[in-house]
Amino acid sequence: MIKFEKISKIYPSRIKPEPIVALQDINFEVSPGEFLSVVGKSGAGKTTLIKLLIGEEAPTAGDIFFDNQAITEHSFTRIQELRKKIGVVYQDYRLLSSRTVFENIAYILEVMGYDDDLIRENVNKILDMVGLEERRENFPEELSGGEKQRLAIARALIHKPNLVVADEPTGNLDPYNTFEVVDLFRRINSFGTTVILATHDKKIVDNLNKRVIILEQGRLLQDKINGKFRL
Repeated sequence: MIKFEKISKIYPSRIKPEPIVALQDINFEVSPGEFLSVVGKSGAGKTTLIKLLIGEEAPTAGDIFFDNQAITEHSFTRIQELRKKIGVVYQDYRLLSSRTVFENIAYILEVMGYDDDLIRENVNKILDMVGLEERRENFPEELSGGEKQRLAIARALIHKPNLVVADEPTGNLDPYNTFEVVDLFRRINSFGTTVILATHDKKIVDNLNKRVIILEQGRLLQDKINGKFRL
């Protein structure tokens, strides 16, 4: 489903003559239905890897394949089409503050051209799944941190993506809400959706007992099935 082939990402430095090597010679594959955790210290390259995967940035060298198509060879328009197969969850939620919970989710389907009845049906289903059906008329500022993240997950899921990518989704949450969010990702994965979770939370990774990739200073240090958090 996903393949990183000899991927490097290098940024010019504003203060030093030497460039910043964010990722160097990264190689790995992800099969459909896998749950993969990407771990590493701050600056290890986790967020850069996510940005490359979803097409926000292009690699300096190498190729990224999604469903056997090289993302690096496509135009901006084609990348946008590929991204419709991907749901993305961020640490900072990225919600629309002027829209209700229902409207935040419905907006995605409106942009995709769904009719009102289908939007209502799909949004109601996803609200029930993430436990926000009683919050449908609330605005983001009226939600707790855990509720905001569950809303962000609902937005990422509403178009039924093949892949869900989460970049530090529990970074702002307390342990209880962290458990709820991670359990939601487990459920999403159990339905057959591929999940890639970037995190620095040792407890999450160890409790998941899924495949783990460890990044260190831009290099792939370890790739293990049923791995643990090791730095």
